[in-house]
Amino acid sequence: MTNVDVHQHLWTPSLVTALRARREPPFLDGWTLFLDGEPPFETPPADHDIARRADLAAADGLGRVLVSLSAPIGVEWLPATEARPLLDAYHDGAASLPEPFGAWAAACVRDIDAEATAKDLDRGFAGLQLPANSLADAAGYARCAPLLDLLEERDLPLFVHPGPAPGSSTDPAWWPAMVPYVQQMHAGWHAFRAFGRPRHPRLRVCFALLAGLAPLHGERFTARSGHQQPTDPGTFVETSSYGPTAVAAIVRALGVDAVVQGSDRPYAEPPRYPGYGLGGAAAYAFRIANPRRLLTGEG
Repeated sequence: MTNVDVHQHLWTPSLVTALRARREPPFLDGWTLFLDGEPPFETPPADHDIARRADLAAADGLGRVLVSLSAPIGVEWLPATEARPLLDAYHDGAASLPEPFGAWAAACVRDIDAEATAKDLDRGFAGLQLPANSLADAAGYARCAPLLDLLEERDLPLFVHPGPAPGSSTDPAWWPAMVPYVQQMHAGWHAFRAFGRPRHPRLRVCFALLAGLAPLHGERFTARSGHQQPTDPGTFVETSSYGPTAVAAIVRALGVDAVVQGSDRPYAEPPRYPGYGLGGAAAYAFRIANPRRLLTGEG
């Protein structure tokens, strides 16, 4: 039995080198990250030290940690000619990470290339991460359908993560995480129910940050649609940046089987109490049983 964290970020040397080779956003100058519409971000090098991160995972009792490309950087939204070198650098580095790390593959969503993504998945990635703002409406699901068809064919899961969130220089530092990221996940949750699930009935999907708490709007959904929020055993949410209050509310709305642990390290820390105050059975579900169903489809 392995404790799993499905959501962390770790920039490998190959990705860092590729970002430093660019002169237009997104790019790194030393350890300063430059993005469109955002102030420069100073990245602590220790956050992406592989040996240190492995030690932290061991201290947290984790047997498997899934890392992903930081979707807010915007690599997936670049034209394919710009995105591909960065995607290759990410996949090369992530595929070579030592235990306990595994990884989600990434894909260009501006110019869809399912054949390239298939080759990336061939390297043993756990599934595919896509930015939430690429799956926020019917058009997004139509555009990304070849990638989602590929996941269904291979019985691999989708991880939906906030994408780029350009803001204003007057915004406080916490604004992207609290407003556009949450809005993207909220829209992504409802778009999947409306457009994704009918088109992809066998796809397993996990939404970051408790889907922006969208599942808590089930009563409003019923009031406005005339339908109950459907039960969907193939849909999961992960817990990054939330605590006992939100997790307990989501469990009440969706059931304990829908929640998996994700931490978003290095941008947030894993929970001090893995069961979020709900007891040992919940901790087992969040860290072992539910991640196994998400990643393998096996109960």
